[in-house]
Amino acid sequence: HTDMAKKEIQNIFYELEKAPFDTPKPVKLIKMFSTMCTDKDSIILDFFSGSATTAHAVMQLNAEDGGNRKFIMVQLPEPCDEKSEAYKAGYKNICEIGKERIRRAGDKIKAETGADIDYGFRVFKVDDSNMNDIYYSVAELSQTTLASTLDNIKPDRSALDLLFGCLLDWGLPLSMPYKSEQLGGCTVHTYNEGDLLACFDMDIPEEVLAELAKRQPLRAVFRDSCFADSPAKINVFEIFKLYAPDCTVKVL
Repeated sequence: HTDMAKKEIQNIFYELEKAPFDTPKPVKLIKMFSTMCTDKDSIILDFFSGSATTAHAVMQLNAEDGGNRKFIMVQLPEPCDEKSEAYKAGYKNICEIGKERIRRAGDKIKAETGADIDYGFRVFKVDDSNMNDIYYSVAELSQTTLASTLDNIKPDRSALDLLFGCLLDWGLPLSMPYKSEQLGGCTVHTYNEGDLLACFDMDIPEEVLAELAKRQPLRAVFRDSCFADSPAKINVFEIFKLYAPDCTVKVL
């Protein structure tokens, strides 16, 4: 019932005088549903996640039975009431409450059970494409509009935006491990031990390209502005053809 759920979330946000969420779901209820309807490797989706009780329940259940269930929480960033305890504590919307609850619930479960499960999670925000929408007829083109189309990637996008956009394009899961490293002055992103290598820096040295190709990834991605001219862009395909012939190379 809701009273139990409020006590549960109050126990997590112990520094607040009141529970930061008015109508949370009880962890025990979601655990019961999950036990009835899922197995140990299921993906559990809550498309109205609120304070992220479902994530809490999934982690708790995994800790108890050694499962490897994954959760997907979906929630609009609905603003918190400015008079609420949550807002006063710095939580501007419901998503921020949910994210902090997952962090704290994970720490609490680990401290209480010592279970060796995956407590991590990633946060994504739905957005439009990384690519500029460019639709011009011949009559509309001018020197100015041509200059604006030299780079087809939106200027506010980060390297991680581009990396995860490529994962979506290729249909790769978003939950696998990745790392970033410095190589020859360039930032290189490695996803799932070589499922994908990406570098979005300008003027990538040939020795860096050769080193990436020698790692023989399944996929490699660069942006068009990485290369000074067309011969440089053609060269990257030749380098990968030499060292990693089975790699799929893509230029954004």
